[in-house]
Amino acid sequence: MTTSLVDAESVLAIEIGSIHTRALLFDLVDGQYRFIGAGRAPTTIQSPFFDISEGIHLAISNLQEITSRILLEESRLILPGKPDGSGVDQVVLTYTAGQPLRVVVMGLLEDVSLESARRLASSAHTLITESIGLNDRRPPEAQIDALLRAKPDLIILSGGTDQGASRSIAKNVDLLTFALQIMPREKRPEIIYAGNQTLTTPVKDVLSTYTQVHVAPNLRPEIDVENLSPAQDVLAEAEFHIRSRQIGGLQSYRSILAVEPLSAPFAFARMIRFLSRINNPAKGVMGVDLGAGNLIVATAFQGNSEVSVFPMGTGTGIAQALRVVPVSEIARWLPIHIPESVVEDYLWHKTLHPALLPITAETVAIEQAAIRQILWSGLNQHRARYPNAPLLTEPILAAGMPLTQWSPQISLMMLADGLQPYGITTFVQDAHGLTAALGIISTNNTILPVQVIESNAYLNLGTVITPLSNARYGTSILRVKVEYEAGNQVSLEIRQGSITALPIQAGQTAKVHLQPLRPITIDPTGKDTTRSFKVIGGVCGVIVDARGRPISLPADAARRRDMLKKWAAGFGV
Repeated sequence: MTTSLVDAESVLAIEIGSIHTRALLFDLVDGQYRFIGAGRAPTTIQSPFFDISEGIHLAISNLQEITSRILLEESRLILPGKPDGSGVDQVVLTYTAGQPLRVVVMGLLEDVSLESARRLASSAHTLITESIGLNDRRPPEAQIDALLRAKPDLIILSGGTDQGASRSIAKNVDLLTFALQIMPREKRPEIIYAGNQTLTTPVKDVLSTYTQVHVAPNLRPEIDVENLSPAQDVLAEAEFHIRSRQIGGLQSYRSILAVEPLSAPFAFARMIRFLSRINNPAKGVMGVDLGAGNLIVATAFQGNSEVSVFPMGTGTGIAQALRVVPVSEIARWLPIHIPESVVEDYLWHKTLHPALLPITAETVAIEQAAIRQILWSGLNQHRARYPNAPLLTEPILAAGMPLTQWSPQISLMMLADGLQPYGITTFVQDAHGLTAALGIISTNNTILPVQVIESNAYLNLGTVITPLSNARYGTSILRVKVEYEAGNQVSLEIRQGSITALPIQAGQTAKVHLQPLRPITIDPTGKDTTRSFKVIGGVCGVIVDARGRPISLPADAARRRDMLKKWAAGFGV
């Protein structure tokens, strides 16, 4: 395995998704790294192949056709690249394919080690199937039965500050030992121990007799200190170890890769963290990646990041979304009348046929409504999990085909409705799905991601300004003056509850002056009172969203549908 990407001119990034496998090519053009092209093919982890190799080969073949660049020789990837320009110098791989890992979390205090274990598990594509803590009143035999019924792929064992509790951890280890002895060896879960570090050796000695044990630094080295990042790296290693058994052919590619394979959520979050180090230090960065099976929400501020992965999506992930989101909450975003029973039937149908594309006005409306509510639900859960996540973010990066397959205006509308940002922010669209690939490449090469981001590979959808006011609907709350570089000016009046597009074209630079007509708040944190600032128009220009936070939709169905249509027109839809 090669260990460095720094000297590579061309890099091939392979992404194994639930539905599609993609091959992304990056190379030097006039001394600058650029995104060259992407190939796509169906993922082949299911019948009849049960191996990712065929999907990878087809994706690279598709990339070869699109770019007219020779990458394969007798069906084999040319690695490293040749002087004539054929082949590639380095290969990296990310993956999201497969069902969520079934995880059991074990700890001591409910709001301390157990909560940290849940946060750790939720930073990967997992489903927590059981939780056992110090205050669990079930007798030991019932707890063992619960462990067996949970059928975990992975158990996260935490608890005790360093030099702290030991007896309670020993009790959990005994419980695990009994459960592991009952399980068939081939079905035993792997274990991450992330508790009291003084017990690491005895815990590993006991449990490694029965299964693979991964050791991570204590999630709670002190009662009021949480330390997730090192354990997330261990979780990434454990996930790959498990996925290598579940996904045929994954392990065989390890020998040709420049860096260790990484699950897409970890790679995506790494890139968001990277962006937070190089962007506006006064604001955080947010990234959302919505797929067929899951939703990734990542926030970062000055290099510190939080990531949540929810098993909600627009395909197989609809099933979990419908468990936590009432159909009525989705239906309220419909601009046309569709019975809730029809909405529910269509969404369940998508779980059986995740690649199905909406083609009628009704199915398009249902899909867009579901996307909004999935984003809103995921963001609220993420903020509840990480109360200190930044409220102001710049930019907000959106990836995933469900978010990028529409027109820029529709994409911006769904993102603004679903994420409901505060302050002044720019929405950036990752139309080519590059972020996870850049995240894993940034492990060893920080130049490539920066140069690709600064190119035109990412799409600036537009800037959204959010004035908050308690005024009644329809009241004038703000006058916006747009001052162009040529010196001419335009003024507009903003009413409460409206969506207003400012007369700023794509790529046009202008200065915006905000003149409150009623008490308004731009920055809810109270740190920034700026009322004049420079903007560059995105594809959708600059939008003033005066609907308040959270957005309140009328209870009357007819009035609500009319409101949604007016808002859509404000976005240019």
